[in-house]
Amino acid sequence: MKQTMFQEKYPIYTLEVGKDECRFASVDEIVDYLKEKIGEHPAARFIAEFDHYAHTQSLPKGEVAEGIRAAKNVVFCFGIQLPNPQVMAVRPRSIGVVELAEHFVLTFLEAPVKAANDSMEAWARGVVAD
Repeated sequence: MKQTMFQEKYPIYTLEVGKDECRFASVDEIVDYLKEKIGEHPAARFIAEFDHYAHTQSLPKGEVAEGIRAAKNVVFCFGIQLPNPQVMAVRPRSIGVVELAEHFVLTFLEAPVKAANDSMEAWARGVVAD
């Protein structure tokens, strides 16, 4: 799992998993697994599944990077507190799942709460075969 700054301002976590190392064979299987993990979490709530690949392909000037075969977001919220209006800017959470020829890439934006990051990191790492 790598922590980087995307576009020099967005702290993101990225996990690249070779298809030969992955417990799952497709983006859909990984998305289903993530939805299960969200459902098991006492504070998390599943919101939506967004097919970013299909959406972008459907646009008249939509562009998908060469090599991307599938790309979906799992949208959910931990939301155990609503301390101020500004927290809404960083909610809900999303984990992106992308398929390339030889591997899958899971990404998510750093959350302001460590426990949320810990959960998302554990869920992402859970796609790696034992």
